[in-house]
Amino acid sequence: MNRNFWLLTLCQCFFMLNNITFSFVNGLVGLALAPVPWMATLPVTGYVVGSALATTLVARSQRAWGRKRSFQLGLLVGMVASGLCAYAAATGRFWLLMLSTMLAGYYNANAALYRFVAMELVGPAYKERSISWVLAGGILGAVTGPNLARYTKDMLGTPFTGAYAMLVGFALVALAIMSFISFPALPRHDPARPGRTMREIARQPVFVVGVAASALGYGVMNLLMSATPIAMTQMHHSFDHAALVIEWHVLAMFTPSFFTGQLIKRFGVLKIMWVGLVANLACIAIALSGVALMQFLGALVLLGVGWNFLFIGGTTLFTESYRPEEKTTVQSSMDFCIYSTMAVTSFASGALLSARGWEFLNWGSLVPLGALAVALGWLALHRRAASLAT
Repeated sequence: MNRNFWLLTLCQCFFMLNNITFSFVNGLVGLALAPVPWMATLPVTGYVVGSALATTLVARSQRAWGRKRSFQLGLLVGMVASGLCAYAAATGRFWLLMLSTMLAGYYNANAALYRFVAMELVGPAYKERSISWVLAGGILGAVTGPNLARYTKDMLGTPFTGAYAMLVGFALVALAIMSFISFPALPRHDPARPGRTMREIARQPVFVVGVAASALGYGVMNLLMSATPIAMTQMHHSFDHAALVIEWHVLAMFTPSFFTGQLIKRFGVLKIMWVGLVANLACIAIALSGVALMQFLGALVLLGVGWNFLFIGGTTLFTESYRPEEKTTVQSSMDFCIYSTMAVTSFASGALLSARGWEFLNWGSLVPLGALAVALGWLALHRRAASLAT
């Protein structure tokens, strides 16, 4: 763990501050501006659709300009997008808000690679812990994001305009920090070593399950988290209650990161991913038991812990699937799958909540979790068969 690593972790703090504030505020601004209620989460959907569309561009910019310049460009785009969101909220322009959040997806797709880059800044023995610790930077976003939204809600007159404006300043600070980080050069393709096609790489079990755990874990988390502030508002909970639940949810997402890497090293990545799956199932059980504040709070805390174990576990497993010279393309392909899944769940979140209600949304979450259980079981059997064969 060195200076470059800790500065990158600080950039991750500001990235997650942006993400949490966007996720929390976009749904509520969308609810206020949307022509019809089912469109309330479309700004959240726009953010992840923009992220998915940007993954290929990010991979190209990283190869052409290197890590640092690509990350700096992402931060500049994030500043412009946050400013446009503030203008859209101030003038009541729903479709401009949608386009602005899509533009912000380029920053999201860039900064999502911080977790992979963290491994390049530390020694091999710290691989699992580096992923965990850089994601632990999200704790700042957990504490500050909902509170930022609460305290700046009416700062500029129109609700939440101040929250978007503050994000411009935070991106500027992160841009300054990024200028002090030195990144190792990306490895080039060796002509003497035959390259693999994306299809060959994607057929590996560790690729399939790593992507499935990260994408489905993120998808379920996004489905329920995006709907929670809206569901709580519909059930007459106060704004402060909704902010409290999201704050504790995000703390539960990132606080385990201080020890998730060590748990993976001690017990194995598959066992930790199974624990994450069980935590998600427990979340749904509590959410279905009632709609009091403590039930929302308990469910969202378990949802955060489950996401942490599945996402860090899936990312760790995924790193076994590619060679150094393949990393930019393969890492972006993983994030494309994650953001595509999130785009579907963000849209489904508002539509299903509006049409079928909170209870149906939770029952529906069992479908992707069942698919993930099958994937984890398949990999365990595959590894056991490979072990017996040797």
